[in-house]
Amino acid sequence: MPDTDPKRRTRGGGRAGAKTRRGTSVIEQMPWNPPINIDRPTGPLTPEGVEAIHDGAMRILEEIGIEFLNHEALDILRKAGCTVNGENVRMGRDFVMEWIAHAPSQFTLTPRNPDRQITIGGKHLVFGNVSSPPNYWDMSIGTKVPGTRAMCQDLLKLTQYFNCIHFAGGYPVEPVDIHASVRHLDVLYDKLTLTDKVMHAYSLGKERVEDVMEMVRIAGGLTHEEFDATPRMYTNINSTSPLKHDIPMLDGWMRLARRGQGLVVTPFTLAGAMAPVTMAGAVAQSLAEALCAVVLAQIINPGCPCAIGTFTSNVDMKTGAPAFGTPEYMRATQMTGQLCRFYDLPMRSSGVCAANVPDGQAMWETSNSLWAAVQSGTNMVYHAAGWLEGGLIASPEKFIMDCEVLQQIQRYMDPVICATGPDEIALDAIKSVGNQGHFFGIQHTQDRYTEAFYQPFLSDWKNYEGWEAAGAIWTPERAHLMFKEIVASFEAPPMEDAIRDELADFVARRKAEGGAPTDF
Repeated sequence: MPDTDPKRRTRGGGRAGAKTRRGTSVIEQMPWNPPINIDRPTGPLTPEGVEAIHDGAMRILEEIGIEFLNHEALDILRKAGCTVNGENVRMGRDFVMEWIAHAPSQFTLTPRNPDRQITIGGKHLVFGNVSSPPNYWDMSIGTKVPGTRAMCQDLLKLTQYFNCIHFAGGYPVEPVDIHASVRHLDVLYDKLTLTDKVMHAYSLGKERVEDVMEMVRIAGGLTHEEFDATPRMYTNINSTSPLKHDIPMLDGWMRLARRGQGLVVTPFTLAGAMAPVTMAGAVAQSLAEALCAVVLAQIINPGCPCAIGTFTSNVDMKTGAPAFGTPEYMRATQMTGQLCRFYDLPMRSSGVCAANVPDGQAMWETSNSLWAAVQSGTNMVYHAAGWLEGGLIASPEKFIMDCEVLQQIQRYMDPVICATGPDEIALDAIKSVGNQGHFFGIQHTQDRYTEAFYQPFLSDWKNYEGWEAAGAIWTPERAHLMFKEIVASFEAPPMEDAIRDELADFVARRKAEGGAPTDF
């Protein structure tokens, strides 16, 4: 197993063996190019199965109802025609389908750097960083520790550095060394200055959402009208499964809906715990919890951009612990994809695992999750790099290991691999070699060899003797050394001094005013 003492491992050829610097870059990576999913999605459900799950979701909304704990949301839904009994809201299927039809099937999110604009919907596929773990692990520490601002900044540098990461989700690790009342101010300042990718706001009450919208507006050099004219950022809310939406998340959801910003609703339905033990039941419940939030957003602002997220997985029935990357998780993701296409809404899923360190389990569970996202027709993949322990740990080594997989998915979707023109069928090349030669030296190979195949930045393709001679560096160790080089040589994306100063002044003023309440 790998040695977790990088000081010892970087001596005696270790660093030389792992070093991949070429020119001024730590690695040669693929360019910014959010992939288009050219595959037909996997559909485990028959048309009758799709209809059965849809009917289940509609019956939940019609017969059981969802608890809306936010009184403003209750008032809006009551006036729109829903049946409201206390905090329980029921709505008919025709009503639901009429309102969700207002939501676009595709939308764009444009950050401060318009070259980093991403499209959510259709066949578009984008990946985001790990978001929200309270703890951190890397090989130099060797154990789980609470997150800090410095750790968060390092993970943001990886978020910016890797072209296969297309949006900056929530905090890549919670910096618990910053008081919760002002944490969002410091982290958003770091996110907006260390990255130029799409931003996220936690929907945890008025102050946090309003502050983030204003900081995104300032960073983009936008007027209020320009900010409101097109989605510049997004939020993700989670229902409180089973069958409940809470006060602060709905507050943020409604605020962003009014200003036309991106909205993602992701029920966290763990089969056997917060949802039925059967995956069809869990998916139906998840859809009911998501669709009612989309209805609310469309009533507030018809046409505002919404996506349905899925976090439907199962628990370990022996311990109650969440499990991810399981066969059930994969099928639930694919099933949700079929229903998202039925509703003509964009879809979010996640690249997740239950492993505690960046080992083999971590990679096979995450790969299962990521390929389920691809197979399902997911448009937006949360937590695509850096996630461990069911979302309780963020790891830079895991982040870099995941990015190798993300690049492979991006290359997998390159239409050039499947091209079938005369040059690709290559009859002349086959004829020139015949049945006694080889293809290494012929012109057809020479013209194409540099770009013919995927070139990894982290995988080691040497044989055992070569790997051993280079220091016998295991994959997480190579990732750790790469992480250190990337953050040491990191250069933040450009930002005008006046905009940076305006952001800093805003943060200072809001801190002086007390930031945000911390009662939730």
